[in-house]
Amino acid sequence: MPVAITTRRLEVRFGDTVALAHVDLEIPHGSSLAVIGPNGSGKSTLLGALAGTLAPSAGEIAIGGARPALVQQSTDVDRSLPITVRDTVSLARYPSLGLLGRFRAEDRRAVDEALERLAVDDLAGRQFHDLSGGQRQRVLVAQGLAQGSEVLLLDEPVNGLDVVSRTVILEVIDEEVAEGRAVVVTTHDLEDARRCDAVLLLDTSPIAVGTPEEVLTEDHLRRAFGGRFVRVGDEFVLDDPHHSH
Repeated sequence: MPVAITTRRLEVRFGDTVALAHVDLEIPHGSSLAVIGPNGSGKSTLLGALAGTLAPSAGEIAIGGARPALVQQSTDVDRSLPITVRDTVSLARYPSLGLLGRFRAEDRRAVDEALERLAVDDLAGRQFHDLSGGQRQRVLVAQGLAQGSEVLLLDEPVNGLDVVSRTVILEVIDEEVAEGRAVVVTTHDLEDARRCDAVLLLDTSPIAVGTPEEVLTEDHLRRAFGGRFVRVGDEFVLDDPHHSH
């Protein structure tokens, strides 16, 4: 498959602080990459750099096709902001509208399909701030899909969600990959990471990158997580108080 994302010696700094360094990646279309690492390891910074919202301090990024769709974690919403679920998803289409900025049939179709795929079409007229956390996260993923990009970047999309929302989002990720798109997802969940075609284990700079079997080894995980990583029988567990697993 053609390469969707390429990075070479990618580095991002905030002042004198190095947030991300020495990241070399090649992510083909039709594949998924899980980015895993301790809190503050540079996972969200990597997504921001790939999305173009953070400027690299050094190195190169090449994206095949249109600008990636970035979906961040759902947060509390200002209840004074009057915006419906449909309006929220429709925001994804505005960058691609013509000079007059009028919605076309293809824009309405993209929004409708995204709402349906994330099972929030019945909520289209509801106020976004009235939704549960899981519903809000599904709406934000629908917004990402409606953008129509060949690259989807998801920042911990299923962390702490209800079973229904988690299942719907994971199924959509699988569908996007099957349809030939590239998906990059950050996670603290080892089982979610194993669902992906490749894994990047990150702690500011890469510790390992490859298949889940190659990366998610006891040695690699201990290097990344130290005391926050324990073995329970044959299973690995991340003991990170900042995240649920």
